[in-house]
Order: sequence, then structure tokens, then C-alpha cells
Amino acid sequence: MRMKKFVLGVATTALLMVSMPRTVWAQSGLIDGQVTKIDASASKITIRHGPIKKFDMEDGMTMVFRAQDPAMLTAVKPGDKVKFDAEHVNGQFIVTTIQKAK
Repeated sequence: MRMKKFVLGVATTALLMVSMPRTVWAQSGLIDGQVTKIDASASKITIRHGPIKKFDMEDGMTMVFRAQDPAMLTAVKPGDKVKFDAEHVNGQFIVTTIQKAK
């Protein structure tokens, strides 16, 4: 009987995880930062951020990122606290998602 309850619990959890919107999954790994500069003509944004574990960055620092979509640079301005995600492609750090922090 205990095994059936365990299997039912695991199956229910898996079903809930699969049915959750993708945005819930994506937001769980967002990086905290603060915009310090935007260069829209070059599609670049400078962000002061904390550690980024997926890039093995143990300490916070200020970095220049390329924007995956230049339109995302209009959603934030210097001084804004943000949550963002980035990828490291061909030697460049690219912001793939950015939103103002609440």
C-alpha cells in the first residue's frame, strides 16, 4: 500500500511539473542585476550582476552583453534592477531574456 501511494505521489508531481507554464520554469534560473548602460545602436547592455553559476562565475561583476533582440533594450533603462538570462555563444555573452525586477 505504501508503494502505491509513493508511485501515485511521484506521478502526480510529474504531471504537475509537465503542465506548468514554461515561464515558471524559465524564471527559476534568472540572474539578478542592475542596468548601468544601454547602447541601443550597438545592441549592447551593461549589467552589474551577482554570481552566474552556469558560467562558473562565483563573484558578481559588471559585464557588457549583446541583446539577442534589440527591442528588449527599450523595456529597461540605466538604474533599473532586472532579472535576466544569458547564453555564451561564440565567445559572446548574449542576454536572451530581461525584465524589471519587482
